Amino acid sequence: MSLLFKELDYRPTPMGVLSLRRRRDLSLDIDVYEIKLDEEYLMSSLFTDAEIALADLGLAELDRENLDVVVGGLGLGYTAKAALDNPKTGKLTVLDTLPEVIEWHQQGLLPLGDQLSNDPRCALVHGDFFAAALSDTPGMNPDASEKLHDAILLDVDHSPGNVLHETHKRLYTKEGLTKLAKHLVPGGIFALWSTEMPEPWFEENLKSAFDTIRADVITFKHPLIDREDINTVYVARTKA
Repeated sequence: MSLLFKELDYRPTPMGVLSLRRRRDLSLDIDVYEIKLDEEYLMSSLFTDAEIALADLGLAELDRENLDVVVGGLGLGYTAKAALDNPKTGKLTVLDTLPEVIEWHQQGLLPLGDQLSNDPRCALVHGDFFAAALSDTPGMNPDASEKLHDAILLDVDHSPGNVLHETHKRLYTKEGLTKLAKHLVPGGIFALWSTEMPEPWFEENLKSAFDTIRADVITFKHPLIDREDINTVYVARTKA
């Protein structure tokens, strides 16, 4: 295999074939890590601005210390790292439905793996974020099921209207978002990453479940085609 490309792991999963690849981008002179599900790209280390902004914008809304934070979707780990980089974070639970992705981090196959795995504040948990969010159990961390959270940050689907699995759609309904909000403390934050521009139907659903909501459009430079691209971060707060 060429030194310019290496498939680090390849696993069949219930959602499809999951693969982790590393390739050398000669034009940028960097190693690029990519996660694919079948033929669809889920994550690339070339595009991390919005994943970082998800944590930065969500946690900026909270003015207290020792925050209990949940991240839905581990991926390459950039949202989790940004949450840990925030000095207000006291405990971080990262839920991912794919144990393979957690193993990649724990085995050091990904650049942020050692940092996330070795931080005592961070727990990488194999679990279904969507099932937990829609459950009647107060907390989403199975090791602290009675504890509500200060912030829930979600980075799994491409957008509320473009999901990776049909079962995810229920979360983005008014009923689903109302259930998710019950896992947050008063004045708690739910933030969501999306590849699309703000979607009015989803903003209306958020308004039905949260006290205040906003949609921030994130612009970042596409490193390969020399133009700006956009994502959206939704930030919603429960009533204090």
